[in-house]
Amino acid sequence: MKKHVKIFSSLSDENRLRIYLLLLQSELCVCELINILDMKQSRISHSLRILKEAKLVSNQRRGKWMIYSINQNLKNDKIIQGLKKELKFSLHDLKKLEKCKKENIRGSG
Repeated sequence: MKKHVKIFSSLSDENRLRIYLLLLQSELCVCELINILDMKQSRISHSLRILKEAKLVSNQRRGKWMIYSINQNLKNDKIIQGLKKELKFSLHDLKKLEKCKKENIRGSG
Protein backbone atom coordinates (compact mmCIF):
# COMPACT_ATOMS: atom_id res chain seq x y z
CA MET A 1 0.00 0.00 0.00
CA LYS A 2 2.90 2.39 0.73
CA LYS A 3 4.01 2.17 -2.90
CA HIS A 4 0.60 3.29 -4.16
CA VAL A 5 0.34 6.13 -1.65
CA LYS A 6 3.72 7.37 -2.92
CA ILE A 7 2.49 7.11 -6.54
CA PHE A 8 -0.71 9.03 -5.84
CA SER A 9 1.13 11.65 -3.82
CA SER A 10 3.70 12.13 -6.58
CA LEU A 11 1.06 12.51 -9.28
CA SER A 12 -1.18 14.82 -7.25
CA ASP A 13 0.66 17.85 -8.64
CA GLU A 14 -0.52 18.92 -12.11
CA ASN A 15 3.00 19.62 -13.39
CA ARG A 16 4.34 16.27 -12.22
CA LEU A 17 1.35 14.57 -13.82
CA ARG A 18 2.01 16.42 -17.10
CA ILE A 19 5.67 15.35 -16.99
CA TYR A 20 4.69 11.75 -16.34
CA LEU A 21 2.17 11.73 -19.18
CA LEU A 22 4.80 13.15 -21.53
CA LEU A 23 7.26 10.47 -20.46
CA LEU A 24 4.63 7.84 -21.25
CA GLN A 25 4.88 9.09 -24.83
CA SER A 26 8.64 9.49 -25.15
CA GLU A 27 11.83 9.54 -23.13
CA LEU A 28 12.96 13.13 -22.64
CA CYS A 29 15.75 15.20 -21.15
CA VAL A 30 15.23 18.23 -18.93
CA CYS A 31 15.92 20.68 -21.77
CA GLU A 32 13.11 19.10 -23.81
CA LEU A 33 10.72 19.27 -20.86
CA ILE A 34 11.63 22.94 -20.35
CA ASN A 35 10.77 23.62 -23.97
CA ILE A 36 7.51 21.66 -23.93
CA LEU A 37 6.18 22.85 -20.57
CA ASP A 38 7.57 26.41 -20.52
CA MET A 39 8.79 25.86 -16.97
CA LYS A 40 12.06 26.68 -15.24
CA GLN A 41 14.76 24.02 -15.04
CA SER A 42 14.70 23.99 -11.24
CA ARG A 43 10.96 23.26 -11.14
CA ILE A 44 11.25 20.43 -13.67
CA SER A 45 14.27 18.92 -11.90
CA HIS A 46 12.43 19.06 -8.57
CA SER A 47 9.38 17.38 -10.11
CA LEU A 48 11.52 14.68 -11.70
CA ARG A 49 13.22 14.03 -8.36
CA ILE A 50 9.83 13.44 -6.71
CA LEU A 51 8.71 11.16 -9.54
CA LYS A 52 12.00 9.28 -9.30
CA GLU A 53 11.68 8.87 -5.52
CA ALA A 54 8.24 7.33 -6.12
CA LYS A 55 9.93 4.97 -8.60
CA LEU A 56 7.68 6.23 -11.40
CA VAL A 57 10.60 7.55 -13.42
CA SER A 58 14.08 6.31 -14.12
CA ASN A 59 17.02 8.09 -15.69
CA GLN A 60 20.02 7.14 -17.74
CA ARG A 61 23.05 9.16 -18.77
CA ARG A 62 23.72 9.28 -22.50
CA GLY A 63 26.78 11.34 -23.20
CA LYS A 64 26.15 14.76 -21.68
CA TRP A 65 22.39 14.15 -21.41
CA MET A 66 20.40 12.72 -18.53
CA ILE A 67 17.44 11.01 -20.20
CA TYR A 68 14.25 10.37 -18.23
CA SER A 69 11.71 7.67 -18.97
CA ILE A 70 8.96 5.81 -17.18
CA ASN A 71 10.06 3.01 -14.90
CA GLN A 72 9.55 -0.14 -16.97
CA ASN A 73 9.19 -2.20 -13.78
CA LEU A 74 5.85 -0.46 -13.15
CA LYS A 75 4.44 -0.74 -16.66
CA ASN A 76 2.18 -3.66 -15.66
CA ASP A 77 1.03 -2.08 -12.38
CA LYS A 78 -2.79 -1.83 -12.43
CA ILE A 79 -2.75 1.78 -11.23
CA ILE A 80 -0.30 2.79 -13.97
CA GLN A 81 -2.37 0.89 -16.54
CA GLY A 82 -5.46 2.78 -15.35
CA LEU A 83 -3.65 6.10 -15.63
CA LYS A 84 -2.51 5.33 -19.15
CA LYS A 85 -6.02 4.33 -20.13
CA GLU A 86 -7.94 7.16 -18.50
CA LEU A 87 -5.67 10.22 -18.51
CA LYS A 88 -4.89 12.15 -21.64
CA PHE A 89 -2.52 15.05 -21.76
CA SER A 90 -3.42 18.34 -23.33
CA LEU A 91 -3.35 18.93 -27.06
CA HIS A 92 -1.05 21.87 -26.34
CA ASP A 93 1.50 19.56 -24.67
CA LEU A 94 1.21 17.06 -27.52
CA LYS A 95 1.87 19.75 -30.14
CA LYS A 96 4.86 21.06 -28.16
CA LEU A 97 6.23 17.50 -27.83
CA GLU A 98 5.93 16.95 -31.59
CA LYS A 99 7.58 20.32 -32.28
CA CYS A 100 10.37 19.55 -29.82
CA LYS A 101 11.08 16.22 -31.51
CA LYS A 102 11.05 17.80 -34.99
CA GLU A 103 13.48 20.51 -33.89
CA ASN A 104 15.73 17.90 -32.26
CA ILE A 105 16.48 20.16 -29.31
CA ARG A 106 18.68 17.57 -27.61
CA GLY A 107 20.73 17.15 -30.76
CA SER A 108 21.27 20.87 -31.24
CA GLY A 109 22.25 21.65 -27.64
